[in-house]
Amino acid sequence: MNRISITTLGDLVEFQRGYDLPKSEFRSGNVPVISSNGILGYHNHAKVKGPGITIGRSGTVGLPHYIDQDFFPHNTALFIKDFKGNHPKYIYYLLKTLSLNNRGTGSGVPTMNRNHLHPIKVSAHLDFNYQQNIAKILSDIDAKIELNNRINAQLEAMAKLIYDYWFVQFDFPYKKAGTEALEGPYKSSGGKMVWNKELKREIPEGWEVKSIEVLTSFISRGISPRYLDEGGICVLNQKCIRNRTVSFNESRRCENNLSNSSSKHISKYDILVNSTGVGTLGRVAIVNYLTNELITVDSHVTIIRANEQLIGKLYFGFSLLEKQKEIERLALGSTGQVELSRTELESLKLIVPSKKLQENFKKIYKNCLDRMAANSQQNQHLTSLRDWLLPMLMNGQVRVREDEKPVSSMAAEERGEYSGKRFK
Repeated sequence: MNRISITTLGDLVEFQRGYDLPKSEFRSGNVPVISSNGILGYHNHAKVKGPGITIGRSGTVGLPHYIDQDFFPHNTALFIKDFKGNHPKYIYYLLKTLSLNNRGTGSGVPTMNRNHLHPIKVSAHLDFNYQQNIAKILSDIDAKIELNNRINAQLEAMAKLIYDYWFVQFDFPYKKAGTEALEGPYKSSGGKMVWNKELKREIPEGWEVKSIEVLTSFISRGISPRYLDEGGICVLNQKCIRNRTVSFNESRRCENNLSNSSSKHISKYDILVNSTGVGTLGRVAIVNYLTNELITVDSHVTIIRANEQLIGKLYFGFSLLEKQKEIERLALGSTGQVELSRTELESLKLIVPSKKLQENFKKIYKNCLDRMAANSQQNQHLTSLRDWLLPMLMNGQVRVREDEKPVSSMAAEERGEYSGKRFK
C-alpha cells in the first residue's frame, strides 16, 4: 500500500540515548563508535546490532547517520532502539527530510533527547514493502555516488604515488644522454644530485627552485558578491573547496560586476585556496572541470594561476595540492580571525623539474583528472536528482511502480495509469 499516513515519530521508532565511552577506554577493534558527527573511532565490541541509525544528541544535533553493521552509539548521540517493523533505510531517509537540526534546545551547546523527537508529527508510508522500494531507489543513487567517490580517491592516490616517486624521492625514469635504454629510477640508480640552499636538501641536477610569486601569472582574492536568488553568475565559496577538488553543490548566484576579460573568472586547472575563516582555512582544490558559464569566487577564496611559460599547470597544481599542510601553517592571526595573506602564499617554494618530466606527469594526471571530473559531474546530477526525489517520494507526489521506478502521480493520473491503489 502506497498510502500516506499521519503519525508520530515515536509511533514509527523508539530512540534511546547512547552509551558513555571515553576515548581512554577505546579498545582496538573494528566496531565503529558513532558520535553526533559520525564515526568517532573504533572499539572492540558493539552495543547495537546493525543496520541502525543514530542522531546527534549534543553539539551537532539532529544529523542522522545510517550504519549497516553492528556499532557502538556514543553518549553524544541517540540511536533507534526499536524500528517497530519499519524498514531502517526508509526511516533514515524520512529523518533526513525533517530538519531535526533546527529542533535542538538549550543555550550554549544545543541538545536533543527522545522526548523532543517522539511527539513530532510526520507523514509516512506504513507498508514495509513500499518503504523498501522507496529506500532502494534512494540508496541505489547514494551507492553510485559513493562508488564514484571511491574511484576518484583511487585515481588521486595513483597520481600521488607517481608524484611522490618522481618529485619527492626523485626516482623518475630517465635515459642517459646519447642512449635509448632506460637507466631505471634516477636517484636510486646514481643520478647526479646537487645541494639546494633554499630547501636545504639535494635535488636532481638541472632542476630549479622558485617561489609561487615567480611561477604565477595571476594570484588574487575573489570578489565581494551581491547575492541573488536567481540569475547572475556562479560564485564559489569556502564550502565548495573540499577533498582537493571543487564542488558546485554549495555555490551561489551573484550579480555580474566583472568584465568578460576579468582574470577573476576562474579557468580550468586554476588552484583555489581558502584564505579566511576557521576550520576550512588552507584547503586547496584544483578546478578540474567547468560548467558552461562564467564562474568566480568570493573574497574568502584565493585564485592561483600558473605561468605556463615557466611551469606546467598540472604539475604546478598537484604540487600546491601536496602543500596543503604547509599552506595551513601560514595562517596569520588568532583563532578567532585567521587568514592567509597573498605575501605568505607567494613566498612558498616549488621545485621546478625538467619540462619533459613535467609533460610526462601531465599526460598521466590529466587522464586521472578527466575521469575524476566526469565522475564529479555525474555525482552533481545524481545529488540533485536524489534531493529532488527524496521529499517527493516521502510525501507521495512521486510514487513507485511495482518495478521500483518512480513515477509522478499527477502525470500518471493525466495519462490514466492510476487505478485505485497503485500504478500499473
